[in-house]
Amino acid sequence: MPDIFHPFPYRISPHVEEAREHLTDWTQRIGLIEREAARKRFVKADFGWFAAMVYPTADATRLNLMADWFAWFFLVDDQLDDGSIGRSPERARDIVDGMRAVLESPDHGAAAAADRDGPVAVSALADLWLRTAPHATAHWRRRFVQHLDDCLTVAATWEAGNRVAGAVPDEETYIEMRRHTGAIYVCMDLIDIVERIDIPDSVYTGAPFRAALDAACNVVCWTNDVYSLEKERALGEVHNLVHIVEHHRGFDTPRALDHVCAATSTETMLFLEKERELLAVCPEHHAVLVPVLAGMRTWIRGNLDWSRSTKRYRPVEGDEEIRPEEYLEASLMKVAR
Repeated sequence: MPDIFHPFPYRISPHVEEAREHLTDWTQRIGLIEREAARKRFVKADFGWFAAMVYPTADATRLNLMADWFAWFFLVDDQLDDGSIGRSPERARDIVDGMRAVLESPDHGAAAAADRDGPVAVSALADLWLRTAPHATAHWRRRFVQHLDDCLTVAATWEAGNRVAGAVPDEETYIEMRRHTGAIYVCMDLIDIVERIDIPDSVYTGAPFRAALDAACNVVCWTNDVYSLEKERALGEVHNLVHIVEHHRGFDTPRALDHVCAATSTETMLFLEKERELLAVCPEHHAVLVPVLAGMRTWIRGNLDWSRSTKRYRPVEGDEEIRPEEYLEASLMKVAR
């Protein structure tokens, strides 16, 4: 696998074990994982550890909430990408409509959270929204809801439509849509909840902030595509930047991987450049920009570590019980030596 430039240090929350235990309890209570194949993938993904790496400064309560959000995204991704719903735009739209109703409800989803007769994806979202929305400002909620709606709508219509039509999107369109289907805008929004900050709309919608944000989001999405290529190719999935580069540029797989990894490294350097520019032009907003940019950095590094460990790790010295972070530490030690 070609190298991806990652200048940020490895960090992890001290609450990681608590997040793992909480996530196991929550998914069982909410009935989130039903299919055995999904359960095995879910266990290997280790979202408690993932949350602890991308939100290392979260307190225990907020880290548990972040891990639960990741579990919910996993369920939606499992259904919209790999399940039959992802090949039926009509069914996908019905599910998305139910989710939209939760996000727009005046009680922040309280009624839907108590409803165990509807789709579990909807009731689980209601549980999450009930625990998230009261801690946020009205404009943050509007921004988050729009991002989540964009994510669900693009996955339910654009991606599903491409699968039905057998279409491979062009690179430019895919790169823009990928930031929505990957729910990465939503995950970056959650930095505000973790850090208890509130980015003014005037800053968020400005060109300097958007440039830094999009660069960070691209790095995360493209890294995921690199490490999920094998799995997605086995499923016949075309929504992967490496596959798209192969298809439209006529590259073989090694050359396409080289190209995407190099582009990801370049995008990381672009993020650093845009970060400096943003801080230079907005000195009066450093109190909120410094923690949110630090959150983007931990997302870039934590996502890379999670991707290369949970999607590639093998038992070390025959130990079948090794955890992803233990494999990662062993790999880093080998590199250091």
